[in-house]
Amino acid sequence: MNESTPSIGDPARSGWRLAEVGEAERSLPEVYASVPVPRRGSWLRSLLAFTGPGYMVSVGYMDPGNWATDIAGGSKFGYTLLSVIMISNLMAILLQALSARLGIVTGRDLAQACRDAYSKPVGVMLWIACELAIIACDLAEVIGTAVALKLLFGIPLVVGAIITALDAVLLLFLMSKGFRFLEAVIIAMLAVIGICFATEIVLSAPQISSVLGGFVPSKEIVSNPEMLYIAIGIIGATVMPHNLYLHSSIVQTRAIEQTEAGKRHAVRWATVDSTVALMLALFVNAAILIVSAAVFHAKGQTGVEGIEQAYALLSPLLGVGIASVLFAVALLASGLNSTVTATLAGQIVMEGFLRLRLPHWARRLVTRGIAVVPVVVVTALYGDSGTTELLILSQVILSMQLPFAVIPLVQFVSDKRRMGNFVISRPVAILSWTVAAIIVVLNLKLLFDTAIGMG
Repeated sequence: MNESTPSIGDPARSGWRLAEVGEAERSLPEVYASVPVPRRGSWLRSLLAFTGPGYMVSVGYMDPGNWATDIAGGSKFGYTLLSVIMISNLMAILLQALSARLGIVTGRDLAQACRDAYSKPVGVMLWIACELAIIACDLAEVIGTAVALKLLFGIPLVVGAIITALDAVLLLFLMSKGFRFLEAVIIAMLAVIGICFATEIVLSAPQISSVLGGFVPSKEIVSNPEMLYIAIGIIGATVMPHNLYLHSSIVQTRAIEQTEAGKRHAVRWATVDSTVALMLALFVNAAILIVSAAVFHAKGQTGVEGIEQAYALLSPLLGVGIASVLFAVALLASGLNSTVTATLAGQIVMEGFLRLRLPHWARRLVTRGIAVVPVVVVTALYGDSGTTELLILSQVILSMQLPFAVIPLVQFVSDKRRMGNFVISRPVAILSWTVAAIIVVLNLKLLFDTAIGMG
């Protein structure tokens, strides 16, 4: 057996329950290997061919759930927590590179790998955990998109939440045009978010020396309990469990050569793609915190936490009417983008764990319905302020599910039997397990602090 392709041959030697993945069970079979890649040519051709999946994954790192923690961090503590955003982003770059490696080398997405490696009860438990994470992520997207619709067009939150259920139609349309078209739309909306926040930074005119100083870790982050709480929230909101499932699947849309050389080429360029894309996510998250620090913290508005509160204060404090509009446009693009990628992640998880295929519209309506109902009920009972609490709760739920994705991923890519010559080196394995341990410990602390705060 060729060690570099451990999915072929004897199951006992490959480390998987099934020796290989059948054609009918390919991850996202409707778009599997649908994007051609050059067999030879310039580095630019290779870069362009593999560009796309990383940007789709980066969407989850700048979704509406991240905004509240970044805004709160900037308004309360200025630029100090920029170092936390940078560190959490570096963790994300590592984990997404591992996820891409798993998908390319084994031909399995993370959900299929879990189903094929663990017992059925464990697989069911992991599936339930992941579905909860996707529903929590959906909750943040419903709230974010509904808030953006309210801010831009004056649509009540309840109506805006119901409108978001129609995004099933949007995804069906985009998928019908081909995976490359879907990637192009996602990248275009990411560009809108980037341009909006680049403009916001210019308008807010932060002190460059203070911004650069914020990227240097401070002891105060650990010694100040309130700062530590927000720092953990930033990490919890940054690394998204469903992104690891998503990335391991969509890298398989590239029609690569199924040889060791072909897979090495694909792993290298997929890693470049996700690293560059996640640097954009770093810019957006840092930009939200920088704008919050420069506009709110610098003017003594240290209690700004909610998205609507930030929108209401941006233009008056900056004296520029378009500032709040750009903020809301970026929020809408973020919500719509997150909706599309979370839908795909939901499909990948359901098909990977259960071998259950549902039409996109049915899958979307089920998960979106579960997310829309609490938003409508909470808004009706507690008003707009209740949705902020719901947004925070969604991030806590996401934090609870993260270990159930990170630990299996690191276990698989560290296993020589499963990865063959593509197994990660010992130093990378140590770093990966360290990152996994840090994420687990910090998220447990976040849950503990939240429980104490609620008690």
